[in-house]
Amino acid sequence: MVDRKKDVIRETDAEAVRLAKTLIRSARFGALAVIEPGTGAPLASRVGVATDSDGAPLILVSMLSAHTGALLADPRCSLLVGEPGKGDPLAHPRITLVCRARRLEHGAEEHQRAERRYLNRNPKAKLYAGLGDFSIFRLEPERASLNGGFGKAYLLDRADLIIAGPIVEDLAAGEQSALDHMNADHLDAIAVYARHFARAEGDGWVATGFDAEGMDLAAGDSLCRVFFPEPLKAARDLRTVLVDMAKTGRAAGYSQGR
Repeated sequence: MVDRKKDVIRETDAEAVRLAKTLIRSARFGALAVIEPGTGAPLASRVGVATDSDGAPLILVSMLSAHTGALLADPRCSLLVGEPGKGDPLAHPRITLVCRARRLEHGAEEHQRAERRYLNRNPKAKLYAGLGDFSIFRLEPERASLNGGFGKAYLLDRADLIIAGPIVEDLAAGEQSALDHMNADHLDAIAVYARHFARAEGDGWVATGFDAEGMDLAAGDSLCRVFFPEPLKAARDLRTVLVDMAKTGRAAGYSQGR
């Protein structure tokens, strides 16, 4: 009798999808792997990361770098995100996305949105984002491999990772106004979101992004992802959901000082 290897890939469920999206949305950087022109050899490099409104990764890269030239020659690439913590680095969740890179044209509406979201997430990049040799690429996910820790392997497809529908554009149109308002007038509520819903520590939390499924928060170099109780059905629902979540967190005893 021949022993058959046990299938190590688990069935993708809602918990796996949420973990995958959390890793992508809360990533500050990642390892980008490209195909080196001329040799076909794999070439890996560290890049800063943000996400577009629908969840696709965004990178800001110099046209002088080797990996940018590789992307222009062959858009196939992969991106690994997921920061290790204490102990064995392989015991911590990470996800590898198989993507095709697309350079966004300067001046186009999607470039303006992507640049805004990237700089909200990575404000120090304002020092060089406007230089002529820097470009934003959107990495279009085709599939992904999620490792949630030992014995927790999943395969995901694009539909598991990307938000679809008119709400993506509708919410993006008013996103910056909502961010400016929350960061100017409601830092106490943002602290509640971070502490109650993400169990995050520290002070100085600000909102860096809103999308149909949740919000991205930052405090210096610390990032966290907070999901809404349910995905938004319309952009106008954002305010109501934020108010209700603040009430829920405060009722549980969380405040700006705790």
